Amino acid sequence: MTETTRSEIRAALRELLPVLLAVVPFGMVYGTIATAEGLSFAQTMGFSATVYAGASQLAALQLIGLGAPVWSVLLAVVALNFRHVLYSASVGRHLHRFSGLQKAMAFFFLVDPVFGAAEARASVQPLTKTFYFAYGCVLYVGWLASSALGAVFGSLIDDPARYGLDFILPVYFLTLLMTFRARSGFYPVALTSAAASIVVYLTLGPPWHVTLGGLAGIAVAALMPPKPAAAPAQGEDRHG
Repeated sequence: MTETTRSEIRAALRELLPVLLAVVPFGMVYGTIATAEGLSFAQTMGFSATVYAGASQLAALQLIGLGAPVWSVLLAVVALNFRHVLYSASVGRHLHRFSGLQKAMAFFFLVDPVFGAAEARASVQPLTKTFYFAYGCVLYVGWLASSALGAVFGSLIDDPARYGLDFILPVYFLTLLMTFRARSGFYPVALTSAAASIVVYLTLGPPWHVTLGGLAGIAVAALMPPKPAAAPAQGEDRHG
């Protein structure tokens, strides 16, 4: 292993550690609720390993608990996860060093924290396969481990919301969002998306507020004039 590889792994783990502090309790809450809804340990872990989307998994469990038909459960999961299509389009721009199989694996690991980390990394230096997969694989293992802990020991927590565990991930998402506040057009896009999400939540209800709010923000970003190119420094050759 080269020093460059070790450096990329260390950088990924440094950025991932605070994220795991938010993800692990959320995974435990999922495992707790899954077993409370009657899923076996194998079903709980299989759901986490294949769907790998915490909010969608919890939404599906709530609908299953209400006795909703399968089509409505699938529709809710698709609506909540549609943002990952947008993530793929954005992060895909930085994966030109990845092979076809590596891109497929990268998109499987592309959950919210990975998207934020990849975009932030790519804004300052090239996104390497080592950084991306170190971050994504360790996060995936952490999610599975926390789901298992919740499934095994979740019965000891009678009310996860009582301890504020259900509020950890929204706080993390807000923190992740604010890391992009220095980008041009951040506030018009973010405020439009938030307003649209609130309106849809109060009218159509969840989970459509996630998808439609995101699309509203994208529409504003697409309509905004492009950022003017920076003027070359004094004495710089304008012709390269």
